[in-house]
Amino acid sequence: MRIGELAARAGTTTRTLRYYEARGLLPARRTGNGYRTYDEDDLRLLTQIRTLQDFGFDLEETRPFVECLRAGHPEGDSCPASLAVYRRKLGELDALVGQLSAVRDTVARQLARAELAAEAEAPGGPEPRCELGRHPW
Repeated sequence: MRIGELAARAGTTTRTLRYYEARGLLPARRTGNGYRTYDEDDLRLLTQIRTLQDFGFDLEETRPFVECLRAGHPEGDSCPASLAVYRRKLGELDALVGQLSAVRDTVARQLARAELAAEAEAPGGPEPRCELGRHPW
């Protein structure tokens, strides 16, 4: 198949495919007249790349998965290098979850403090209003 068909089947653009080719992730064979040509295996590589990117992997992190598929493995994550990327990404995600939990706890404490202060200033009075930036909510 030609580049336009592969892009359409994968839900991406020809520009993206040329970028992947330039980065060495998607091989392109050329016909006698210079057109790029692809096959179903290339669609599998592209699907693997796009799926991982949808999950937050950067393009370079997809390389071990692509190489695993190119080596003939049925799945891109069945090679040791791919598993190492999964482990590293999981560690990054765990760290981010920890950071978000800490921020959430801080915001919850600030809310509790602000609610107590508002209640002490005007028990039974009107709801407190945010006056930041002159917005009336």
